[in-house]
Amino acid sequence: MSEFLKSEAFILYGIPLLIALARITDVSIGTLRIIFIAKGLKLWAPILGFFEVSIWLGAISQVMGNLNTPANFIAYALGFSLGNYLGMYIESRLAIGMVVVRIITKEDAFDLVEALRNLRYSVTVADAQGNTGAVKIIFTVIKRSHIKTVTQLILKHNPLAVYSIEDVRHASDPDFPPVKSPRAAKNFSQLLRGVRK
Repeated sequence: MSEFLKSEAFILYGIPLLIALARITDVSIGTLRIIFIAKGLKLWAPILGFFEVSIWLGAISQVMGNLNTPANFIAYALGFSLGNYLGMYIESRLAIGMVVVRIITKEDAFDLVEALRNLRYSVTVADAQGNTGAVKIIFTVIKRSHIKTVTQLILKHNPLAVYSIEDVRHASDPDFPPVKSPRAAKNFSQLLRGVRK
């Protein structure tokens, strides 16, 4: 094994490959760490930072130890580029956090609002004036993983509506509180009856 690690083939191809993989990994973790910081996830950011720096030190030590090999520099740069892309892709698949969806529609928004509320989304509707007349502005705060569901409802009920989606650093949960026990369920139902009165 030690002979293979010292072989010319490993030095020419193996080390650059390891450097690229290490950079892809640590930059992906770094991208996630920055996104988590922006979202206020205070626990995950330092944990990811530890692994990010540890892997980076391994990669940079290989580059500095083999300065006479141009392939190592190329592998380092390639790994950095691919790591950025992979980190953003992973974050988009995780769909962590909340977003605010702002919908502006010229048409009657009743069906869209009812469809959103039937799915237990908190919806606020306001009258406004656009360039060509009266419009409705609909606001709702949802989990990022629900974006596709909401955009499909918009296209179904108001396909000409204009909408924007923005990240929210912090938002109270728009859903009803979870019911943990039969006694809690009874108290919750009594509370709802009192509100309705």
